[in-house]
Amino acid sequence: MEIISIINYKGGVGKTTLASNIAAELAHRGKNVLLLDADAQASLTFSFVTPDFWDKNLKENTIKDWFDHISEGSKPPNLDKFIHTPFKINSRIKSNGGKLDLIPSHLGLINVDLNLATLLGGANMEQSKKNYIKVHGSLRGAIRGLGPLNYDYIIIDCPPNFNIVTKNAIIASEKIIIPAKPDYLSTLGITHLKRNLDILIKEYNEYSAGDDNINPSVVGVIFTMIQITSGSPIQAQKQFIAQVRRQLIPTFDSYFRENKTIFASAAEDGIPVVNTRYGNITHDSVVKEIEGLVDEFVLKVK
Repeated sequence: MEIISIINYKGGVGKTTLASNIAAELAHRGKNVLLLDADAQASLTFSFVTPDFWDKNLKENTIKDWFDHISEGSKPPNLDKFIHTPFKINSRIKSNGGKLDLIPSHLGLINVDLNLATLLGGANMEQSKKNYIKVHGSLRGAIRGLGPLNYDYIIIDCPPNFNIVTKNAIIASEKIIIPAKPDYLSTLGITHLKRNLDILIKEYNEYSAGDDNINPSVVGVIFTMIQITSGSPIQAQKQFIAQVRRQLIPTFDSYFRENKTIFASAAEDGIPVVNTRYGNITHDSVVKEIEGLVDEFVLKVK
């Protein structure tokens, strides 16, 4: 089971589009995939279920509700209680033997951090360390408990920040992927994010005293919203791609091109772009590029 968090401090870089398409393509290839939406915006959730369906069936059964048990000091239910199997996408991929499940998010998740922070105190340093491990390692333990469900991949869509929920996702993960639009603002925080990842890993391992060390690695930066000319990114974007690579941060060769029409309609339809076939060359090219990116993803996360 590979556990991967997708994160960037900057919002609007295609993080959710990346997560949904990678997961759906893996399921199409016969893999069992669990998507965990840890972002309070719930964009990933609404890429697979409608707001009306969520309101009637899922809003009391989200990752927020699971974290609420932690913040209230009670033992949360097993994570499998919160898993939903979206009908529309699974009806599209079921003939290949794969499956895509979802743990949905909730707008109220944005307030969970304040409640979790109250649990981090302690009468002494030793107790503070134990509370730190308990709060930040909660999701790690819960995901381990999903083992019997035999997921090949668990992909966590993180919020665009470094709060306690994000830290839970990173600590639970084995691999990290950073989506980035190749422009000034989107690439600015990559080095800072990498530095904070290293600090978190060191801090958690120090507090755990070697009992349960973590070592999630950055698989690479995936460049998104690429504008293509003559078969390659425009010159302005090439400059930022080269700049990131000079920082010795791993990067993917594959990328997501920009196409607002096709990606926006896919989310509304509940079927990611990679699982849809179109009648024109441009749309088919986008699908082939995503398939190529997933080929590279599978090789890199092994």
